[in-house]
Amino acid sequence: MNGNIIGRILLAPLSFLYSIGVVLRNIFYDTNLLKSTEFNLPVISVGNLSVGGAGKTPHVEYLIRLLREYVEVSVLSRGYKRKSKGFQSVNVNDPVTKTGDEPLQFKRKYPDITVAVCESRNIGIPMMIQKNNNIQVVLLDDAFQHRSVEPGLNILLTTFDKPYTQDYLLPAGRLREFRSASERADLIIVSKCPSNMESQARQEFMEAIAPKSYQKLFFSYYGYGDPYFMYNPAIKKSLDKSMKVVLLSAIANVDYLLDYLDQEADIVQLLKYEDHHYFTEREVELVHKIMKEINDPDAIILTTEKDAMRLDLYRSKIIEYQLPIFALPIQVKFHEEDGEAFDVLVKDFLLNFRA
Repeated sequence: MNGNIIGRILLAPLSFLYSIGVVLRNIFYDTNLLKSTEFNLPVISVGNLSVGGAGKTPHVEYLIRLLREYVEVSVLSRGYKRKSKGFQSVNVNDPVTKTGDEPLQFKRKYPDITVAVCESRNIGIPMMIQKNNNIQVVLLDDAFQHRSVEPGLNILLTTFDKPYTQDYLLPAGRLREFRSASERADLIIVSKCPSNMESQARQEFMEAIAPKSYQKLFFSYYGYGDPYFMYNPAIKKSLDKSMKVVLLSAIANVDYLLDYLDQEADIVQLLKYEDHHYFTEREVELVHKIMKEINDPDAIILTTEKDAMRLDLYRSKIIEYQLPIFALPIQVKFHEEDGEAFDVLVKDFLLNFRA
């Protein structure tokens, strides 16, 4: 604890310099010196104030499942850490280097929707519509700070264990903007809550976040499905404590996942890399070596769906080694009546939208 305080004090001058840029940028937008583009179709933004790990991808997928049977859904992302530039339509057979892992995951799981990547959202939206003029709603992935587009519905995520109310501006903390930027949100979701969250914890968050009169606060958690073989989703495994698991992960925060797996399987080894890490052939070979040493025909390599997109770069090697890599599916669930209330608000936004 003392180390964290000392670190924040030492980094405070850098945070101050960073804050100058944040403040000036927001002033420019708030005074219309920089203008946000509004579109004549519904735009829903999903983002967070902190860097990584808030659960944006599962929440975007929640919205896809909620809306796709009613309207033509599209998703626009920047395609973080992709090797391409500019606007790119995402196709199911694209390499992850062209699209980034999350957009490719959206497209492969929901091939009927339009998915694209572009550094500039206000350029990407018109280009998506030009390619598919049937689009009826745009979901912006990780766009809370990208004020070049004015979303009709702005959804802000913050995690249960590291809420923005207890965080600090970069680099002393993890916040990309001041806490007060949360006032731009229409809906705030506390994500990665315990599945058995107590009412007292809910009340404490209500008091700490203190949503404005125009804001609604919700609480969500993850439900995990049976892991499926990354090259054949029909092949599934049920986890149990006797199953040996090598966990291969390159996501921002693995703690929530570990808390779940500690109760469900025997994690014999954790291979943890930085968020969005592009795996190497040597790392695939390392996994192969570990599995040979475990020497258990029932042991599996477990990874996230997002990580599976990047592992697919070594498909031939994975098949050659016959590596049993299984992806763990995640679905967002809401506490109490929050899910129904959230669904109604999103649908009402679409029904009441006027161009």
